Amino acid sequence: MILLDGKKVANEINERLKDEIKGEINVPGLAVILIGNRRDSIKYIEEIKKVCREIGMRFLFFNKSETLEQNTIIQNIKELNKNPTINGIIVQLPLPDSFNTEKILDTIDPSKDVDGFNMINRGNLFLNRIPDSIPCTPLGCMELIDHYGIDIEGLNVCVIGCSNVVGLPLSILLQQRNATVTMCHKYTRDLKEHTLRSDIIFSCCGVAKIIKGDMVKEGAIVVDVGINFIDGRIVGDVDFEGVKDKCSYITPVPGGIGPMTISMLMKQTIKSWKKRKEL
Repeated sequence: MILLDGKKVANEINERLKDEIKGEINVPGLAVILIGNRRDSIKYIEEIKKVCREIGMRFLFFNKSETLEQNTIIQNIKELNKNPTINGIIVQLPLPDSFNTEKILDTIDPSKDVDGFNMINRGNLFLNRIPDSIPCTPLGCMELIDHYGIDIEGLNVCVIGCSNVVGLPLSILLQQRNATVTMCHKYTRDLKEHTLRSDIIFSCCGVAKIIKGDMVKEGAIVVDVGINFIDGRIVGDVDFEGVKDKCSYITPVPGGIGPMTISMLMKQTIKSWKKRKEL
């Protein structure tokens, strides 16, 4: 069993990104908008801020109250769209129920939408065109398996989870590499039937330890995208101890896809910055 060490790979990517902007006066800038005070969101944003500083990028943070009018948030985004020192804008999800998530995300300039959630970028991805940005977690999954030289062409791949943020865009990226993709979710009947015939399993449904040892065939590759909290600990969607001895490759949680997601956010912000420099 080989551990797919996302933390190690992400650190290597971050070092390369740091070199790309070293010595620049006008460094790339990333703006993050958080509505409310979800603990998991705050922790994630703190990690983003830490990596921005390590690379040498500008970081701007807006923590907005849930009681604000939606138009106030939209106006904030429009101002950031016009700000030449900001190359990436993300609105931390999920949003409180009183806000229209799609309307807010679609306000972001597609060229600064470094999370890849604007309808223009999502539409281009689903139409097999080249978007400005791709959702960071699926992109991080692909970069991680590429780093370890895993060729997915022709393999049977099971994606568990169908969200717009991870599952759906991940399935598109996999199909673009000529994988045969089965889409499942936490309501799939007899999930085990699908996972047992899969060469690779990507679990991103947010159900702790839903993937057990008897659901994975010998030599399979398991990528655990899940983040779940149990008794104050972070655990994935995969029962790591029960599965690891059957796998050829497996990601840990934490230390797998999480660091890769942040690295892809940095990478796409720098990509946006480079494009604007060329204008």
